[in-house]
Amino acid sequence: MRGGWSKTVAVMGAVGLLAVSACGNSSDSGSGNSASKDVTVFTWWADGGEKAGLDGLVSVFGTKCKDYKFVNSAVAGGAGANAKQVLANDLAAKKPPSTFQAHAGAELGDYIKNGQVDDVTDLYKQFGLDKAFPQSLLDNLTVDGKIYSVPANVHRANVVWANPTVLKKANIDAATAPATVDAWIADMDKLKAAGVKYPLAVSKGFAEEMVMEAVLLAELGADKFVGLWNGKTDMAGPDVTAALEKFKKVLSFGNVDREAIDWPDALGYLNKGQAGYQLMGDWVAAQELSLKVPETSYTYWPAPGTAGNFQFLADSFTLPTGGQDPEGAKCWLDVVGSADGQKAFNTKKGSIPARSDAAPADYPKYQQSAMADWKKDKIVPSCAHGAACTLGQNDSILSAMGQFSSGLDVATLQKALVAAAKPN
Repeated sequence: MRGGWSKTVAVMGAVGLLAVSACGNSSDSGSGNSASKDVTVFTWWADGGEKAGLDGLVSVFGTKCKDYKFVNSAVAGGAGANAKQVLANDLAAKKPPSTFQAHAGAELGDYIKNGQVDDVTDLYKQFGLDKAFPQSLLDNLTVDGKIYSVPANVHRANVVWANPTVLKKANIDAATAPATVDAWIADMDKLKAAGVKYPLAVSKGFAEEMVMEAVLLAELGADKFVGLWNGKTDMAGPDVTAALEKFKKVLSFGNVDREAIDWPDALGYLNKGQAGYQLMGDWVAAQELSLKVPETSYTYWPAPGTAGNFQFLADSFTLPTGGQDPEGAKCWLDVVGSADGQKAFNTKKGSIPARSDAAPADYPKYQQSAMADWKKDKIVPSCAHGAACTLGQNDSILSAMGQFSSGLDVATLQKALVAAAKPN
């Protein structure tokens, strides 16, 4: 895909620490239940477009589940890094919330293995989700014939956001995506020669992993990339080494403070004209809408070399084993999977609905293009966001990312990836 996407880049303030608040309708609005019941919903959606999307779900919950009271238990932090640690502690202490957010896919494997989430397959039939969700998604959600979460959305990870004004300084056409990683590196060399401070805006942790994933996907192709995580591709192979060398070169164009900032801060470098590119998921679109940034201020396209591949992740909600008020949690899951809930959520979140019956006209420009690509592109899971890797595997990769960022030692990184890719 070339020059098919276009949107804006702005900065959101750095994410805070723990945010806990309560909202929603009580049960005194006409149902027969006189006492309100708390439904504690654990997420990492605390600010910006994420919080706006959550608020959309809460609004539908307040109408559809009047016997229950929504209680927001959100822990801020990029991709849920902080939240997952808090949740792990709560689950270990046998104090699960009513429901918790998790990335759909392999990430759920640890919770399933530990007996911390219940099978919700029957709810799919009860809510009609077995018909509303596309079969390809149902296949990705199924583990040994059972489903353990309800996805609220689908996000795309392999997206590059570009500042056209900055690229113009190096006579680069912002409307045309570089066809390969090598072509992208050549463009960043041009930006550097033109005096651009940071050709690539990068932040810590999962953001660096996303850049690595995009380069591996571009260099290996979809099938071999997926094989890295299911054992069919040799992580120690020379083709992986060559791809990691290119990742090293790409990362060398990044900002020196990347280990100290989160993705909204890196987005700020792009918006201020200090950087030319940022590779980040399409939740950027929601930030831009929430900040009312003009659509003409930025351009976006699939990461170089990955056109035709939709690297997906999905935010989903579980039914924790022994969780608080399971009936209220089931009502929340009904809302999450419903047409009204997905519309209220995704129009604000920047993601696309998991349902097949959603109308593209109901969504902003970016989501319309993503919905079209979701139908025609090859679907590839993201390890950085739990679709391809377990929590344990990804924790190991994130640790390796932190070490690699400072020394850029490919041999050490590849050795760590080989160890991480082994089944837990």
